[in-house]
Amino acid sequence: MSVSIKAIRTSSVSKRLAWMLASAAIACTAVGFGSAQAQGTKLGFVNTERILRDSAPAKAAQSKIEGEFKKRNDDLERLANNLRSSAQKFEKDAPVLSESDRNKRQRELANIDADLQRKRREFQEDFNRRRNEEFASIVEKANIAIKRIAEQDNYDVIIQDAVTVNPRIDITDKVIQSLGK
Repeated sequence: MSVSIKAIRTSSVSKRLAWMLASAAIACTAVGFGSAQAQGTKLGFVNTERILRDSAPAKAAQSKIEGEFKKRNDDLERLANNLRSSAQKFEKDAPVLSESDRNKRQRELANIDADLQRKRREFQEDFNRRRNEEFASIVEKANIAIKRIAEQDNYDVIIQDAVTVNPRIDITDKVIQSLGK
């Protein structure tokens, strides 16, 4: 089983998004969401996940991180392939091996497998840590862009991430465009 860099998702970013969602819910309650719209309050919505996936800084960060971790990922794939071929060779040779040789090779394979699993965990932890560093910077820049857009376009409330939202108040594309400058 190979470790795919693109398959590793933004789990800790998701926790941050959940916190932002809770904050948005509190803000909606405090503002009086329904009556605020009726009184002319200008609302906006930003999809943080889209920003972290589609913005130029996010794509650049993803490419940068993939480049940084490519060699380690390739090494892990090579180790996994070696383990797989060793296991196949063992399966083929097992019937003719003595009990002690069979046990010895099983232990060797188990040790190689444990080492591979440890290296995969370390890789994923390092990758996640590095990705979180890069994405934290992007979120910071996005928040600055959101505040600038809110001031320029006179928004009263901008909600980040919601379960459902009317597309007419979605300003995510504006934020992505602002980050691309």
